[in-house]
Amino acid sequence: MNAANGLFLLITIVLGTLCLRQGGSAFSEGLRSGGSSFLQMLPLLVFCFLIAGFVEVLLPRALVERWLSDDAGWRGIAVAWLAGALTPGGGPVGLPLAAGLMRNGAGVGVMVTYLTSLALLSFVRLPMEYGMLGGRMTLIRVGASILLPPLAGALAQVFVGR
Repeated sequence: MNAANGLFLLITIVLGTLCLRQGGSAFSEGLRSGGSSFLQMLPLLVFCFLIAGFVEVLLPRALVERWLSDDAGWRGIAVAWLAGALTPGGGPVGLPLAAGLMRNGAGVGVMVTYLTSLALLSFVRLPMEYGMLGGRMTLIRVGASILLPPLAGALAQVFVGR
């Protein structure tokens, strides 16, 4: 068991114990709710991991190393910056893709750029953000965060000694 699984197991045990202390119905309700969410998310997760696997196979290691390794420099960071902003689905899609790209030779700085861009800039959600928060707030948020992904990637390259 890796550390992440161990941590999630511990959190599950603690929360389950807290539910049991409130009574058996709270524990049962938590199991039903979690099971329902699992069944709803399972197809999405299956598709996300299949997409990541197909991308890993379809993108030759040489191509990933040329465009997305730390040796690609600012070109790799720029590609990752745009790719993160354009990846639909957020973490469920982007994290398996990032893992596949890393296995194929993508660099640390590029991956930090991609993941930061994925989290901060998702262009797919901009219409909803605009509709809910208005144009001014959307522009302020995008303007304040648009340069953070390449900055984070460049700092990551410095941290790993590039």
